[in-house]
Amino acid sequence: MEQSIYNAYLRLLKQELVPAMGCTEPIAVAYAAAIAARELGSLPETVDICVSANIIKNVKSVIVPNTGGLHGLSAAAAAGIIAGEPERELLVISGVTEQEQVQIAEYLQKAKFTVRESESGALFDIYITLSGNSHTSSCRIADDHTNVVCIQKDGETVYHRNQEKTTDTPSQDKDLLTVEQIVEFADALNVADVKDIFDRQISCNMEIAKEGLRGNYGARIGQVILKTGGDDVVTRAKAYAAAASDARMGGCEKPVIINSGSGNQGITASVPVIIYAEELGASEEETYRALAVSNLVTLHLKSGIGPLSAYCGVVSAGCGAAAGITYLLGGKFREVAHTVVNSLAINSGVICDGAKASCAAKIASAVEAGILGMQMFREGSQFFGGDGIVSKGVENTIRNVSRLAVEGMRKTDAEIIKIMLS
Repeated sequence: MEQSIYNAYLRLLKQELVPAMGCTEPIAVAYAAAIAARELGSLPETVDICVSANIIKNVKSVIVPNTGGLHGLSAAAAAGIIAGEPERELLVISGVTEQEQVQIAEYLQKAKFTVRESESGALFDIYITLSGNSHTSSCRIADDHTNVVCIQKDGETVYHRNQEKTTDTPSQDKDLLTVEQIVEFADALNVADVKDIFDRQISCNMEIAKEGLRGNYGARIGQVILKTGGDDVVTRAKAYAAAASDARMGGCEKPVIINSGSGNQGITASVPVIIYAEELGASEEETYRALAVSNLVTLHLKSGIGPLSAYCGVVSAGCGAAAGITYLLGGKFREVAHTVVNSLAINSGVICDGAKASCAAKIASAVEAGILGMQMFREGSQFFGGDGIVSKGVENTIRNVSRLAVEGMRKTDAEIIKIMLS
């Protein structure tokens, strides 16, 4: 394949498949708060948290790790202020000590916290302002979990970043993604280029999946699936992926390797492929190539939807996982494309109503839909252009889903947020 396309896809994997602890939205809040606190230089007396509605939605119900079971925006900001290490980005509160956990709880009672909805109109917007010792500081993150666009101290801008796209940014690279070229990339892949990336994804995401099956997290969806569904590979693919989310949403302090800014999507895109690779006795190289397909298809499907939407992101990741499994089973572009289309036709439209315990069940549903889409085509069955949102050609169907998520579900998103905050 063209070297420029190969390089772009490789950059995407390196930039997007990074470690994060906990749900990425509260961690992004903690990251912004940690940056602002470092700039302030003293313990703030007041904390103003101004975030877009989708951030409120995704932080409301999920436990912030390393806080002793606390949840919500104020807890995330307090953790970043007291114990945050901003240089670690989405691992910003991974080093919290037991003593600092106590300090976080005490600080929440002592400082004044204000939470407001942003009026910027941006879907992803975090603006933290701190005041204390006669000084102020602020940090704004926009569009992406680690995209710091402005830092201020006492009204003076100490850092500013232009939000416009530049050459070789992740957004520009995502514009080059197509299912056909993703398969071509996997075929051409020099596995040494991705060994570190995928070794880390396999290690982290499988470890938290096993923790979810051992511990008492959330609604224990993974454990329920294993207990009631048997021990075949499809059941295990669903159960392990769901269990990883059980643990993650339940405040487990183990990191995951994310995809499209989401830990749940990173789990869904990888764990089922790893389970199938183990079942099939696939080589390390075959597993890496399949993970390249699953992760890049997930990025491709999500790129037109955006990081936050009323459209549940694990639906895209379930399609990605099925694409990776199809490739692992010997499928090429034709088989992968039909798997993606079938999968999208089955489950598109599942809503995102924030990060919480039920995300694990949605992951199980997404994985099952993806695998069903794969099995349909292997048995000579498929959905055709004109069947609902399906159009002829995988890229056209992907564009239809993006349109559904961005345009069609905008009012749905607003209603979800109203319901959650009422």
